[in-house]
Amino acid sequence: MYLLIVFLPLLGSITAGFLGRWLGKYGAAIVTATCVGLSTLFSLIAFYEVGLAGSPVYIKLFTWIDSEMLHASWAFLFDSLTVVMLIVVTIVSTLVHIYSIGYMSHDPHLPRFMSYLSLFTFFMLMLVTGDNFVQMFLGWEGVGLCSYLLINFWFTRLQANKAAIKAMIMNRIGDFGLTLGIMAIFFVFKAVDFATVFALAPYMTDLNIVIFGYELHALTIICIFLFIGAVGKSAQLGLHTWLPDAMEGPTPVSALIHAATMVTAGVFLIVRCSPLFEYAPNALLVVTFVGAITAFFAATTGMLQNDLKRVIAYSTCSQLGYMTFACGISSYSVSMFHLMNHAFFKALLFLSAGCVIHAMADEQDMRKMGGLVRIIPFTYGMMLIGSLSLMGFPFLTGFYSKDVILELAYAKYSVGGTFSHWLGTVSAFFTAFYSFRLIYLTFLSSPNGPRTIISHAHDAPPIMGIPLLILAVGSIFVGYVMKDMIIGLGTNFWGNAIYTQPQNLSLIESEFIPTYIKLFPVILSIIGATLAIILNAYYPRLLLRIKHSTLGREVYSFLNKRWYFDIVYNEMVGRKLLSFGYNVSFGALDKGLIEIVGPYGLERSIRKIASQTSALQSGYLYHYAFTVLIGLTVLITTIGLWDYLSAWFDYRLYIVYLIAALFYHYSSSNE
Repeated sequence: MYLLIVFLPLLGSITAGFLGRWLGKYGAAIVTATCVGLSTLFSLIAFYEVGLAGSPVYIKLFTWIDSEMLHASWAFLFDSLTVVMLIVVTIVSTLVHIYSIGYMSHDPHLPRFMSYLSLFTFFMLMLVTGDNFVQMFLGWEGVGLCSYLLINFWFTRLQANKAAIKAMIMNRIGDFGLTLGIMAIFFVFKAVDFATVFALAPYMTDLNIVIFGYELHALTIICIFLFIGAVGKSAQLGLHTWLPDAMEGPTPVSALIHAATMVTAGVFLIVRCSPLFEYAPNALLVVTFVGAITAFFAATTGMLQNDLKRVIAYSTCSQLGYMTFACGISSYSVSMFHLMNHAFFKALLFLSAGCVIHAMADEQDMRKMGGLVRIIPFTYGMMLIGSLSLMGFPFLTGFYSKDVILELAYAKYSVGGTFSHWLGTVSAFFTAFYSFRLIYLTFLSSPNGPRTIISHAHDAPPIMGIPLLILAVGSIFVGYVMKDMIIGLGTNFWGNAIYTQPQNLSLIESEFIPTYIKLFPVILSIIGATLAIILNAYYPRLLLRIKHSTLGREVYSFLNKRWYFDIVYNEMVGRKLLSFGYNVSFGALDKGLIEIVGPYGLERSIRKIASQTSALQSGYLYHYAFTVLIGLTVLITTIGLWDYLSAWFDYRLYIVYLIAALFYHYSSSNE
C-alpha cells in the first residue's frame, strides 16, 4: 500500500502520456484522477497508521549506488513528517486533477496536461518519502522539470517560454547550493542517508572545514548550502522572481505549484534537516532574517499588483516567508502546521481565481472586472472564505497557525525573533489590505469589463465547484481540528521526525506574552481589510491623487515594479553574464583556447612546423651531419648540467611553453 501511494501517480502519468491518443481527452483525465485519488485514499490510511497510531514505516527496495563509502538505496521513509506532506500533496493534487477536467475541457492537449500533473505529483511524493539525500534530490529535480513543462504548457506563447526558462534558471541556482550541501554532508559524515547523518550531527558540532583557505564551521556551511536550495525552491528573497511569472501556466498549475508541491519543498527540506540546523545557530539566524524580509517584501509588493493571479502569487511568497522564519526560530512543527493550512486556502484562492478568469473569457486584470458578485456568487463566496483564512481572520484555518508563528517569534526574546515578529505583524496588515482590495475590485466594484463578456459570464460548473467546496471546508475547519494534535503542548505526534533542542523551545513562553501582543496582528488585519474596502469604495479619487503625486508615483512604481528586482537582475546581472558568455566563454575559450590547443589547432601547428622543417632538406650530407652534431651537443650538455639547470628551470612549465608555441604558430599561420 505504501509503495502504491508513490507509484500510482506515475502509472497514471505514463498511461495518459503514452496512451492518451487512444484513451481520448476524458479517458486520460479519468485514469490520472483515479490514480491520484487512490493515492489520496491510501495516504489517509497511512496518516492514521503512522501519524495517529505512531508506527513509522521503512521500506528498502534495493541498492541504487554502492561505490566504496558512497552508499544510497532506493528506500522509503514514512514518518509523521512524511505522512503530513502526503495528505497535503495528494488531497490538493486530486482536487486539482478533478478541477482541471472542467477548466481545460476546451484544450485539445488535455491528456498531455493531465500526464504532466500526475508526473509532478509523483516527483513530489518521491521527494517527501526518500530516506536519503540522493533520492530526495531526484524528486527535487523532478518537480523542477515538471514545473518547466507545466508553466510552458502553452508553448506557443512567448511569455510562457520566458517564464518557464526563468523558473528553471532560478531553481538551478538554488539546486547548485543544495548539491554543494549534499557534497559537504558526504565529505563530513561519509554518508547520505538521513538516519546516519542526523545521528552523527551532535558529534560534529566542533568540526571545521576549510573552504578557499578559510576555516569555517562545518554544520553552519552545510546548513547554509541546504538553505540556498530552499531559497530557490520556496521563492525566498533573492531567488523569488520566478514565482509571480509562473502565473503564465494554466490556473490549475498555479494552484498545484503554489499550494502543495513545489514551493513547499524548500520548507520541507529545512524541517527534515532540523537535527542539522539545531546545531548551526548562525544558519538559523540567516533563515530567520531571510524569511522575515521575504514576508514583508512580498506583502508590500502584492498590495499594488493588478493581475488577479499575481496578487495571490505574492501572497504565497509572503506566507512562505512566515513558514521560513518559523523554522529559523526553531518552531518547525508550527511551520509545518502553517504549510498544511496554507495548502487548503491557497488552493481555494487559485482555483476560485480560475473560475473568475473562466467567466471573464481569460481576462486577469482586476481593473477590468467588477460587479461579479451577482453573476458568480458561488465563486465570490469561495474566494471570500479563502481571503479571510489567508488574512488570519479569527477561528478560520489560517488564524490558528499564522498568529501562533508571530507569538512564538515574540516569545523568542532574541534579535531575530523580535525582528521577524514585527515584520510579520506589519505584513499581516498588508496581507489583509491586498486580499480585500482583490475582493472589492473583482466582485464588489462597478462593472468595468466589456458588456459582451459580462453578459455571458457564468458560475463554476459542478466539476469545478465540488473541489472548491471541499477546499472551503478545509480552509474553515482544518486549523481548529488539527491544532492540538500537531502543535499542542505535550503532543508526541511528531516523534523523532523533528528535533528541537530544549533551549530553543518557546511554545510555553508564548502562552504568557501580553494579550495586546497576541491581538495586535488580528487588529491590524481587520484594519487593513476595512481600509481597503473604504478607500476603494468611497475615496477612489483620493487614491488617484496620491498615486499621481510625486512621492506617490515613486512609491507606486517601486511596489508595482516589484522593488525593481527584475530590472536590477536584467541590467546588472543578466547583461553582464551574457556578455561574459559570448565574449569570454565562447569567443576566447571555446573559439580561442580550445580550438588552438585542441585537434584543429594542433593539426594546423604541426602542419606548419613540418612545412618549415622541410626547408632544411638541402640534400647535402654535411648539412645533415652538422645538424646531428648540434643535436647531440645540446642533448649531452643538458644531461650533464641537469642538476644545475633544474634549479633555474621548472620542467613542469613545459606544457606552458608548448601552448605558447602553438599559439605563436597558429597566430602566425592566420596572418
